[in-house]
Amino acid sequence: MGKCLSCLKVPPPAHQHTVSHHPTLQLPPARHEYERTREVSESGSSLSGVEGRSPVPPPDAQSNGSGKNSVIINASEKRSFYSRIPPLAKSASNEVRRLSSKDYSEAKIGILFDQYKDSQCDFILSEGIEHLCMDLDVKPEEFKVLVLAWKFGAETMCRFSRGEFVHGCKALRVDSIKGIQSKFSDMLLEVQDPEKFKDLYRFTFKFGLDADASQRILPSDMAVLLWKLVFSQCEPSILKRWLTFLERHPNIRGIPRDTWNMFLNFTEAVGDDLSSYDDTEAWPSLFDDFVEYENDQLNQNITKDLKEESE
Repeated sequence: MGKCLSCLKVPPPAHQHTVSHHPTLQLPPARHEYERTREVSESGSSLSGVEGRSPVPPPDAQSNGSGKNSVIINASEKRSFYSRIPPLAKSASNEVRRLSSKDYSEAKIGILFDQYKDSQCDFILSEGIEHLCMDLDVKPEEFKVLVLAWKFGAETMCRFSRGEFVHGCKALRVDSIKGIQSKFSDMLLEVQDPEKFKDLYRFTFKFGLDADASQRILPSDMAVLLWKLVFSQCEPSILKRWLTFLERHPNIRGIPRDTWNMFLNFTEAVGDDLSSYDDTEAWPSLFDDFVEYENDQLNQNITKDLKEESE
């Protein structure tokens, strides 16, 4: 009793009757120090405002009547102690909600759709798409518009349903013209990935079909236009010769889905001079006709050159 907290030690077991004191044990503070501290506390000073105050109450305040040592802290000391506890950090729930909140408004997307939709139906039709493209500062025949239609999941060209438009804007996380414009660079970068471009390429076939007429084969003239469009960013070396072949053979009236899909593999498999083409593989017959036509053209050119040299 009478020792400061920094010098208190664990009391010895009950069977020990003597306690050895360390020779350097500090003496308890003088009585008048405790009295001065009590006077300051009773005068309304806070615990933190008393300089040099001993952290231990006077010896007579340590007894609770049971004969055991205890520390009694009055109400003013408790208030002072809690006032010094730093405030708990704010809950992160608000921050989580802010990060997970939508950065677009579905209501605004609906209003944007209404600006371009046809007055007679709930679709954006040709005229509305032209106005939309004007506001987006793009031309309807641009590659960007094809990519936008792909992101919107459009069923057919020259038409956006409300569901397609809303779904596409939500996927892009935009609700305005400026928002869509800001995503063009990201979309163009995305389709540079071979798998993404393959998905865009296959989408283009379906996009070109006339859904109202239940078309299953893409008309050749439409196929030519769409091949030029979808390969406008990265043109295969044989594309021009392939399109010339189709234009010079008007009897080829349509392109089936498998021929369209296989043409992408065909451009990757054959060389610039078609020397690596293997007619024993399961290519569409139209590819066989194209290679034969190209070989005939090459032979005719060789024969013509030889004839001119001989003359």
